[in-house]
Amino acid sequence: MAKRIILLIILLVIGDIYFYQAVSTLTVVPGMAFLYWAIDLGLIFALSSIALVPAFRARAKDYLPWLISALMLSLIPKLLASPILLGEDIVRLLTGFAYRNIYVSEAALLIAVGTFLIMIFGLTRGKYHYKVRRETLYFPNLPTAFDGFTITQLSDIHSGSLKNKRRVQQGVDLANAQESDLILFTGDLVNNTAEEMKPWSSTFGELRASYGKYSVLGNHDYGDYVRWESQQAKSYNLQQLEEVHHEIGFQLLRNRSMNIHKGNASISLVGVENWGKGGFQQYGDLNRATENVDKAAFKILMSHDPSHWTEQVIDHPQDVQLTLSGHTHGMQFGLDLPFLRWSPIQYFYKQWAGLYQQDGKYLYVNRGFGFHGLQGRIGIWPEITVLTLKKAKVSTSV
Repeated sequence: MAKRIILLIILLVIGDIYFYQAVSTLTVVPGMAFLYWAIDLGLIFALSSIALVPAFRARAKDYLPWLISALMLSLIPKLLASPILLGEDIVRLLTGFAYRNIYVSEAALLIAVGTFLIMIFGLTRGKYHYKVRRETLYFPNLPTAFDGFTITQLSDIHSGSLKNKRRVQQGVDLANAQESDLILFTGDLVNNTAEEMKPWSSTFGELRASYGKYSVLGNHDYGDYVRWESQQAKSYNLQQLEEVHHEIGFQLLRNRSMNIHKGNASISLVGVENWGKGGFQQYGDLNRATENVDKAAFKILMSHDPSHWTEQVIDHPQDVQLTLSGHTHGMQFGLDLPFLRWSPIQYFYKQWAGLYQQDGKYLYVNRGFGFHGLQGRIGIWPEITVLTLKKAKVSTSV
């Protein structure tokens, strides 16, 4: 963590020095320079303390999310505005012009202010700005009885980060308003401990679906990011979390499967424990989870980490038609427009948000209901996914 913090400090200093050129061009107000540097020097001091002083680092988890948010508010507007200043500097270098153009500095400042305001929205209201995203998926081997069957997927609630009961209730009400046949939750109910769900059990217990509610665990649910006094304490926490799933009406699938029946037909619902690459836990056992599943059955897999899909699911002997994941949050930061999707998370995860298809198999990556780390969502809004399963017509033409 210390190396990453040092890198952030370097970026902050470079961004500050460069962007200050625009600020100094536009104003000579006494004290402006002091105010400008005092804010960022405070951030640099706080970050340096965490990186270099073990005592601060041990307590950093209590305030680090807010420090990250403040850092992004300071750094990102400057970084986005700096290319304008860089372009001007290139022109000045080629033409030998010594002074900055005040209009260029104004343009850079307007971009920075606009970005800052958008980020303020994301850090305040954006984290509860729930969006329903719909997809209709066609499968040739879907049982006819399930033609038109609907699934609401939720993921990454991260109850330890939630604060606003009224807004969270609106998200739960919006999920219920979809009136889906099935509700599936794909992991990370908490940040670290089962205790975090106490204020929220009654709220999420209101989720309703006619064919039931099912869930799996995510990487945060195991308590692996907490220093426990003993292994027994950690195991007890996980046991408590299992009980929470039961209390709110979810059937937790830990490397096992079950059938969803509709009339005389059925589909197989498979749930694995967390399996992720890049240093994440690999508790998931797809072989074990599918050992009692008919190979010809239509299968829906819940697996928290989308990297599991490419690493194991696609080429698995059991033909899994649909996989549902979460985990990435879309990094809670980026552009998520119909004509442009970008987030820094895409450099770490090939499948990071929305629908993907390969070899006739689908993966849907939910952007998450809650938030963690960054105390908000900027451009990547919290998601309620509604999937409609349709039976594809098989062509009989030669």
